[in-house]
Amino acid sequence: MSNASERARLPSIRDVARLAGVSHQTVSRVLNEHPSIRPETKKRVQDAIAVLDYKPNLAARALVTSRSRTIGILSATIGEFGPTSSIASIEDAARVEGYSVTTVNLPATTPEAIGDAIRQLGREQVSGIVVLAPQVRVFNVLRGMAVGVPFVSLQTASGSDGFSLSADQVAGARAVTEHLISLGHSDIVHLAGPQDWIEAESRMRGYLDALREADLPTFPPIRGDWTADFGYFAGTELARRPDFTAVFAANDLMAIGLMHGFRDAGIDVPRQVSVVGFDDIPVAAHVWPTLTTVHQDFPSLGQRAVHILLAQIRGEDIPEFGPAVPQLRMRSSSASR
Repeated sequence: MSNASERARLPSIRDVARLAGVSHQTVSRVLNEHPSIRPETKKRVQDAIAVLDYKPNLAARALVTSRSRTIGILSATIGEFGPTSSIASIEDAARVEGYSVTTVNLPATTPEAIGDAIRQLGREQVSGIVVLAPQVRVFNVLRGMAVGVPFVSLQTASGSDGFSLSADQVAGARAVTEHLISLGHSDIVHLAGPQDWIEAESRMRGYLDALREADLPTFPPIRGDWTADFGYFAGTELARRPDFTAVFAANDLMAIGLMHGFRDAGIDVPRQVSVVGFDDIPVAAHVWPTLTTVHQDFPSLGQRAVHILLAQIRGEDIPEFGPAVPQLRMRSSSASR
């Protein structure tokens, strides 16, 4: 019999899983000495391995075991609510799977800084990387680098390599703009996020799509920097203009600062101007008026990222997740005309 025929009859990890009555992911965890496997499950898998005389792919296992059981996070979003929530959920999900997490914060998004960060994670022998860097230029740099380990990003950049996860920012922005239109607003200003930020561009697109479909006029967007201070400045400046009745701010912090600026300028929200935000940060429900916004499930994104990354590391089937759809949270900062 030929060697090819003998190789064809060799048992696979799925054969072991079938005999043991477990998933192939569980067999992989037993082989990699995962700490969360119950003793009785481990024994069933080991017995099935013995019965089938299963020989793991030593080269593939060496790739995993030669590295630390550590997931790296490359972050360019220090201190913001969404990324901070995702990082916390990444740490929790990794811990359940027997992995630790190390985070490298980018001091700048230059090619040199990104290269230094990737090399630092490489020195720590991370098994994979989650990228939390929402600027397009970061992905432009990563595309030209040999990262060397699997990675998954929590934003989607056009043409980015690797696997990516994100909430449907366009749909969320469309929903909140359509909410304002349904209240009778036809002159809606957009306080946008910084240029080159993936979320900022997606939210602007959703806003523009909703206005275009409703055949309503658009205003040149005001480019902000995500901070409440800029929102306050924008509010005091917009207070001098009589040509709008609502503002869609690209995040909650700018929306909260905007309402503060309007209040100091003598403009009543929502009776004179409606304001909506995006992200549903915890304080959005406690400012006055309470802020209509778009809720994003940041913890779920972090957990999904870990599942996808570990599937790549272990050579398992990559789980498929549809885009997360942000949900509108209607509160008292928006009102009918």
